[in-house]
Parts: sequence; structure tokens; C-alpha cells
Amino acid sequence: MAAKGAMKKKATSNSNKTNSRKKQKKEIELPNPKIQEKVVDDDISGSDVDSDVDDDMLVEQHRDDSDDSASDALSDGDQPFTDDFLQDDNVDGEKSSDSDSDSDHSDIERKSKAIDAKKEKEEKEAEAELVDNIKEQADEVTLPTPQELKEEAQGPPDLPRLQRRIKEVVRVLSNFKTLRQEGASRKDYVKQLTMDLASYYGYNDYLIEVLVEMFPAVELVELIEAFEKPRPMCLRTNTLKARRRDLAGILLNRGVNLDPLSKWSKVGLVVYDSQVPIGATPEYMAGFYMLQSASSFLPVMALAPQEKERIVDMAAAPGGKTTYVAALMKNSGVIFANEIKEKRLKSLTANLSRMGVTNTVVCNYDGRELPKVLGQNSADRVLLDAPCSGTGVISKDESVKTSKSLEDIQSCCHLQKELILAAIDMVDANSKSGGYIVYSTCSIMVAENEAVIDYALKKRDVKLVPCGLDFGRPGFINYREQRFHPSLEKTRRFYPHVHNMDGFFVAKFKKMSNSKAAPAPTTEQPEGGDEVIEPIDSVIKKKAEDKVVHHRIHESSTKEKVHRENGIAQHGKAENTFSGKKRKERKRFSREEISKSREEKRAALRTAAKGKPFSKEKKFAKEARTTK
Repeated sequence: MAAKGAMKKKATSNSNKTNSRKKQKKEIELPNPKIQEKVVDDDISGSDVDSDVDDDMLVEQHRDDSDDSASDALSDGDQPFTDDFLQDDNVDGEKSSDSDSDSDHSDIERKSKAIDAKKEKEEKEAEAELVDNIKEQADEVTLPTPQELKEEAQGPPDLPRLQRRIKEVVRVLSNFKTLRQEGASRKDYVKQLTMDLASYYGYNDYLIEVLVEMFPAVELVELIEAFEKPRPMCLRTNTLKARRRDLAGILLNRGVNLDPLSKWSKVGLVVYDSQVPIGATPEYMAGFYMLQSASSFLPVMALAPQEKERIVDMAAAPGGKTTYVAALMKNSGVIFANEIKEKRLKSLTANLSRMGVTNTVVCNYDGRELPKVLGQNSADRVLLDAPCSGTGVISKDESVKTSKSLEDIQSCCHLQKELILAAIDMVDANSKSGGYIVYSTCSIMVAENEAVIDYALKKRDVKLVPCGLDFGRPGFINYREQRFHPSLEKTRRFYPHVHNMDGFFVAKFKKMSNSKAAPAPTTEQPEGGDEVIEPIDSVIKKKAEDKVVHHRIHESSTKEKVHRENGIAQHGKAENTFSGKKRKERKRFSREEISKSREEKRAALRTAAKGKPFSKEKKFAKEARTTK
């Protein structure tokens, strides 16, 4: 019975312990003083019931009760602190959050004000520095004295100083009235700029002077800088064997980074970089494409060859333009590819064979003799990519900077004039689809371009027509003291700093008649000042000169008689003085009068050739002039 009672007591104590823990948990969750008092009373009553238990059970029960009472005491004692802590935390949290938010706002405002003040200070410093720099630059733009130039010439060129002075002079020339040095003229600045450019970039005096005359100062520096950089590598798809899209896909797979050239070309590709040699791929060997500069596309596009035509390429090597013409003609018709240099015939024939061209005849003649070989008025179209000084491809050949002189330019001009007359003579003006001549050079010199075209307009019955190119600058009409035909606006110039291609010139003629005689003078095409090469004109010129000489002799004899009668001077002195005055006061005939006189002379000669009496026609012409 005692054991059962003990076990019962133990179970009761355990249950009381469990209940006390549950109550403690509830007290922590819901702190209530009444519940706390009730829990304490229950614990006390529970401890009184356990008074008559044996020692062992009492010790164990005492330990359990002590633990329970300790936990209860801790829970009862901690509850107020817990409430105060939570309440203080909430209150302090609200206060601290408010204070933190206020401090954050104040910090942000203070920082923003500091940033604004710093920014304003930096702007003021920048403006002050800019003003100082402008003042310093205005003070620094002074031309060097002769002594300073002499000292510079004795030593190696100071490239940073030259570059800085070039920029300063260009800036002054762009706003000369405001920035010029007192007492210095524009000519002085231009002279200094010419010297500095020649020294910095390595040009000879002649070439740099010509470029300075052609372009404004700012554009001149851009052009010369563009000459220092290589032009992009371009490919032309051979449409006889491939399409551009297919070729681009194949080359991309081989590691070639490329893009279509431009909107104006349907067959061109521009290459940025390549993991394989672009001139040794299987596609190149198979003739799928041709390495060709973008500027070389332009003459063929201007020529616009048609199928089944007879076309002459007067300077064909190495064959880029010829193969392009054959592709546009789809291997129909006939192409005469001429090359004067025998060594270059190998590259020409090799490219024609590689590209699959079958309608081309290769010949080795001087271009000036082609009309005698192929026959006059025998071709539908002629392409003349004339040999030139190469001043447009300095990026490829830097030796042009120092090797070209005035004599070289004049020699090229003379050859080009002869070639263009031969080209015009080979074209048939009565061709149903043709009658066109395209002249092109890789030069930017006016003497090799506009001057040659103007010469051809005066010597043959041709006119300029649009090139069919939507871009490019028009050719010069006025250059220095020279005045060219107004239709030269239809020609096109291309520059590396504007079009990112080699310097180039393209002009397109339309032959109006098969006669070699120059066209009749009109208001649109004035003539005068050029040499006359036709037989009928030479006869007219000789007769006119004879008439002027006879008139001078008659006037001088009359003046001599007057002087002798008055006793003013001796025969020789009086005659020389009078002839000099007469030569200065001689009347200048207008172009219309000269042209009318020539027409009358031609009519008289034609009438004489038909068998009619020449004297009457001559008398009639003389009476007409007298009446006028």
C-alpha cells in the first residue's frame, strides 16, 4: 500500500510539474497577475500534500519541486521586466525610428547640398580654366620669327611643336579677323602652314603647295590625315560564278569578318579582318571574287556596259575593271583589253582565266595607236582609266609625297589628252546602245582631270552626261585663274576623308557625231585661247594673221609720213614707238565676232570646193563685215 501511495504521489507530482510548466508558458504568453497568484497557490497546496512520503521520494520530490519553484520564480520575476523591456523597446523603437528617419533626411539633404556646392565649384573652375586657356591660346598664336625658323631648320624637327602650331594656324585661318596676329597677313599664315605640313608629313614643296591651293585649311588637314591611314580592303563578287550572299556565308565560315560594301554596290564586300590569307583562299583561286578597291568600281558603273556590245578597255591591267565589265555583259559581246606594258600582260591574262571571262581579246599596243589598229568609230563604249600621277592613292604609295613634281604632272597631262582624243575617235556616235566614253584617274590634280576634260570638249564633238553615281563631289568649274566648261559639274570627285576610299575622278562623255571637228561655239560651250589643230581652222588662222600684218604695215607707214612732215623724230624711233602704242591699243574682238568670222571663212571654202566662184563669196563676206 505504501508503494502504491508513493507511486500515486509521484504521478501526482509529475502531473503537477507538467501543469506548472504549461502554466508558466501561458504566463509568458499572457502575463496576468491573477493567473500568477493561482499558480502559486496550486504549487503551495501541492507541496503540502507530499509531507508523509519516505525520504528517498521526498528528496526526489524536493528536487522536482525546487526546480518547479525556481522556474516559477524566474517566470514570475522575469515577467515585469519582460513587459517593461517590450514596452520600452516599442517606445524606444518608435523614438529611434523617428530619430533615425530625421537623421537620414538631414544627412541626405546635407550630402546633396555638399554635392551641389562641389559641382558649382567645379563648373566655376572649369569656366575659369577655359577662359585662361583661350587667353593663353590667343597669346600663343604667334608666327615664329626668321631666327626661330632658322634654329628649327638646323636641328631635327620637333614634331609636337609642329603639330601644335599646325592646329593653331588652322584655327586662326578659320576665324582670321578675330584671331590673327597684329601685322600678319593671311599669306603669312598660309606660308607657315605650308612649311609645317611639308615638314611634319614629309611632302615636297610642289605637292603641298598644290594641295594648299585646292582645299581650305581645315579640310586640307583632314585630307592629309586620311592619306596617312590605309583604306578598307574590298572584294568584288564575280557574278559569273557566285552570288554575294553565298560568297559572304562561305568566307564567314572561314573566319573572315566582312560586311556588304555599301548601298551603291550590289557586288562589293568590305573586309575588316581575316584569320586566313584573303588572297589565297580556295574561293579566290576558283575565281569567286576579285581583290579590288572600292574606287575601282566607279568607272565601270559609270560606263554601264550592255550585253552584246563592242567595248574597249584602253589600260586594262591587272584586269579588275575588265572582269567587272565582262560580268555585267554576262560574257556576251566583245571586249578588247589593251595594255601597253608587256610585263603586266601576265597578271591580266591570269585574272581573266581565273574569273572565267571568255569574251575578251588581250592586246599589247600604245593606246594612242588603237584607232589605227581597231578602226575609228568601231566601238560602242570605251573605258579609259588613264595613267596618272597617283596623288589620290598616297595611302598605298607614300613615295608620291616626294617623287612628283611639276614636270611629272605636265607629262601625265600631255599623255592623257592624247589618250582621250584616241578614245573618242574609237567610239561610234551612231551606236544604238552606246556612244559613251568614261575617263577616270586615281589623281586629285585639276590639271589631270578637269583640264583634260575641258580640252576634249574643245577638240571633239562630245558632251558631258551624268555619271550615274549618286554620291561624290562635282568637279571644279573655276580653279585659280582657270575657267572650265559649266558642264564639268557633271563629273565626280571622290576623297578619302569624305568617302573613305581612294582619291578618284570620273567623267562620262556622249559622242554627238563622228566628225573630228570641234563643235560649233555656243553660249554654253565657249571657245577661245586653245590651239587649232584642224586644217580648215589653220587656213583661216593664217589668212587672219596675214590680214593683221598687212593692216599694221599700212598703219605704220601712214604714221611715219605724219611724223616726218612734223619733224618729231627719226624713222626708226618713231616707227617703234607707234607700233608699241598701236599694239597696246589694238581692238580685241569678241568671241561671237571671231566665231562668225570663222563660219564665214568655212562657208567660203566650202563654196570654193563645190566649184562656185570664190571671189564673189569673199566679196560678199567682206561687204557683210563692212556693213556691220
